[in-house]
Amino acid sequence: MTTTPTPDPLDVLSGLMSGVEIITEHKHTLDPGNRTNPASGLEQAIARAATTADYGAWLDHTASAGGCVRPIQLRGEAHVVSTRTGRIISTRHTDEMPDGVIYKACGNRRAAVCPSCAEIYRGDTYQLVLAGLQGGKGIPTTVTQHPCAFVTFTAPSFGAVHSARKHRGRDGQLRNQICRPRRKPDPCPHGIDQRCQQTHHDGEKILGTPLCLDCYDHDHQVVWNALSGELWRRTMERVKDTLRRWGKHHGVRIKLSYGKVAEMQARGVAHFHALVRLDGINPIAPHAIAVPHASADFTLLAHAIRRAVEGTRFRSLPHPDQPDGWLIEWGNQLDLRPVRQTVDGVITETAVAGYLAKYATKAAEATGHSSARLTNATVRRYAVLHTHAGRLVEACWRLGRPGSDLDEDEAAKNSARLSYRRLQRWAHMLGFGGHFSTKSRQYSTTLKALREARANWRQERHRTADHADDTETTLIVGNFTYANTGWRTIGDALLANTAAAKAREHRRLVKELIAESTEN
Repeated sequence: MTTTPTPDPLDVLSGLMSGVEIITEHKHTLDPGNRTNPASGLEQAIARAATTADYGAWLDHTASAGGCVRPIQLRGEAHVVSTRTGRIISTRHTDEMPDGVIYKACGNRRAAVCPSCAEIYRGDTYQLVLAGLQGGKGIPTTVTQHPCAFVTFTAPSFGAVHSARKHRGRDGQLRNQICRPRRKPDPCPHGIDQRCQQTHHDGEKILGTPLCLDCYDHDHQVVWNALSGELWRRTMERVKDTLRRWGKHHGVRIKLSYGKVAEMQARGVAHFHALVRLDGINPIAPHAIAVPHASADFTLLAHAIRRAVEGTRFRSLPHPDQPDGWLIEWGNQLDLRPVRQTVDGVITETAVAGYLAKYATKAAEATGHSSARLTNATVRRYAVLHTHAGRLVEACWRLGRPGSDLDEDEAAKNSARLSYRRLQRWAHMLGFGGHFSTKSRQYSTTLKALREARANWRQERHRTADHADDTETTLIVGNFTYANTGWRTIGDALLANTAAAKAREHRRLVKELIAESTEN
């Protein structure tokens, strides 16, 4: 078995204190029966690391979930099976392993929940997006010849909010401007002045908060969040229809591919950042990715997108609080730029892939709200009316109450997309219930394929020593059941996360050395 070299216990423990605050913050992720304070957790870590032989085996056993804040504990057995005969060569039960369980990373994509798993998700999303731009991972490198647009789709305004307004000066540099400059007082119907003479900067907590909570249309915003996925679907259908009619008129066959990431803005509404690519259609191999005709250029793609954004709108189903429903449409701001531009304002493939991957790990934290799925017992804690995020949660819970779907037949027909009942299910996401990262079928590879490749690599790397020299191909088949969630003690969490942090730092240094050697 390929094992991790047993580290010096003193070297490992030197990094533990820096992780105490992180583990204490996620103390609820430990086994309920093994929660301890940080001081006793450090003592447990010292005791575990002092047993050099056992510690090395335990560290190697937990390496795959080392950085996870909330790993899944599995109990069962793993069989090594011959792929040629189907014969079970050997069997190992988790009772024979350290702690009597196998630790599996939680896989949560949210950085606020599990930074380590979110970083893996971010890396996978980066590779997925980049493959759709440069090729690789089963995608032909000829995609670099396809017209491609980097587009930001924004939500409409639901009320005046504090913002970091920017202006580009004559020297080309962006400078912050006054938030809401007015010469005279501008009171709202509730008597609150709508002026703001401050200059806000990125990262300030006030960004995205309404100037008047009572004027802001929280109901409309959460409904827009809930139906933004449907708005995206209808928009892409309109883009495809425009391209289809253009192709029929010019005798050219083209199709659309895209990769999309949702970003939750500070005001609590979703924006979509997308890479939209034009592909050709090969009559001999219609499912292959082909270079489009030269006449199908970026200008055509931009025209189709702009026309679809301007023309796509619909009303939500009738609601007891809004019999006519709410208007669902895009905002006025549409940022549409070509990828691989060769003049000032260039957008490179790697830059845009990193940009999209960064937002794939975020959720509603930008608004100051962070919670798990809410229930009747927990919603009161978050649905507070004196905060912007609290009013959004309250709007989700109120609008999603039983009996909210007046047109029950239509809601039942399209329950996954149009029903108001889903607002309560996604109240912790301020109404947004869609996937934060999606793509069309042919844009790139899949996250599943990337995960399977990583799992196969790990299986090869951790084959047992008994079969390392065998020429016979084997398969590992597991039969596991859920045992628990979280690390057994704070001490174990400290050790596992410290070791994982050292491994990440080692990989980072290796990448830098490789990059330097390549440049030289």
